[in-house]
Amino acid sequence: MSPAPDGPWLPRRTPLLALAPMQEVTDLAFMRVLEAHGHPDLYFTEYFRVHAHSRLDRHILRSITENPTGRPVVAQMIGEDIERLVATAEELQRYEVAGIDLNLGCPAPCVCSKHSGGGLLRNPAKVDAILAALRSSIRVAFTVKTRIGYESPEEFDNLLEIFARHRIDLLSVHGRTVAERYHSAIHYDRIRSAVERLPCPVLANGNVVSLRTALLTLEKTGAAGLMIGRGAIRHPWIFAHLRHYFDTGTALPLPDSRELRKYIERLYRETRDDEATPFQHVTRMKRYLNFIAPGLGQEERFLYEMKRVREEAGFFEICDRHLRTGETVPAEPPPESVFAGLAALDLAE
Repeated sequence: MSPAPDGPWLPRRTPLLALAPMQEVTDLAFMRVLEAHGHPDLYFTEYFRVHAHSRLDRHILRSITENPTGRPVVAQMIGEDIERLVATAEELQRYEVAGIDLNLGCPAPCVCSKHSGGGLLRNPAKVDAILAALRSSIRVAFTVKTRIGYESPEEFDNLLEIFARHRIDLLSVHGRTVAERYHSAIHYDRIRSAVERLPCPVLANGNVVSLRTALLTLEKTGAAGLMIGRGAIRHPWIFAHLRHYFDTGTALPLPDSRELRKYIERLYRETRDDEATPFQHVTRMKRYLNFIAPGLGQEERFLYEMKRVREEAGFFEICDRHLRTGETVPAEPPPESVFAGLAALDLAE
């Protein structure tokens, strides 16, 4: 197992539980929703896009300046301009952040084509230079989120040598390559190699959607903790359930459909933008439902009907019809779903 998290910036809890950074999801509103259902130990923001003319995104910044959780928040950056990355890190450190994280894992084609996120893994020398520059300028914790390579898992050995040179404080590893996106099995052996070779704590990321998959991931990787993204959208209770199991060795009952209905309504209310039309907000909610709905309703009728709804009344009518039965929510989405619509979403988890 990798070293336990250390230092004043992190709670000394093992295994450590972190919310993965996901674009247009892990914002201030979603943080509030999670706090109502059971919270992670550590939050990561959506990524701040960094380029020659970038400025701090005020919407993402609210996750830091208005943090309602009392828990540490790490600000994530994405980009390849070294000078601007350093300047942005300096600017972010004027706020109450526990750390600065560099995104080396986003597989979205629009990001990779700009040589950012996962696209940087095609250029290990550039990664080395960026880490060196950031390490010298970051006074809070310096963390990195990465995939295990761009094309091949064999690339990870070289990446680990680079990470080891720069005294990073925490490494989060999504156990797939950029090219694999979300479609392959997780390469647990590669995450374990990071655990065994690096002096810093390692968080395992990818397909942690339930107690079963969480325990499997910890067993196979020896990681100091878990970074959970899509699983937290589907089951916001996942952090509370995992912490209960780690503390007591017993599993809590799964929520039922009525509890899920309350969660969806809370999510709907908390994420509402006063400037958005009802149609626009219902459309945004479908982004969440792509992860919540698989396996719900006879023959997936819940998600099928939701994809066609256009207004609030119809949205909640479908919720009432499918989620008032009190049936236990499935612990995991159907294996064949791999979360509906995932390939079209650039969440950067």
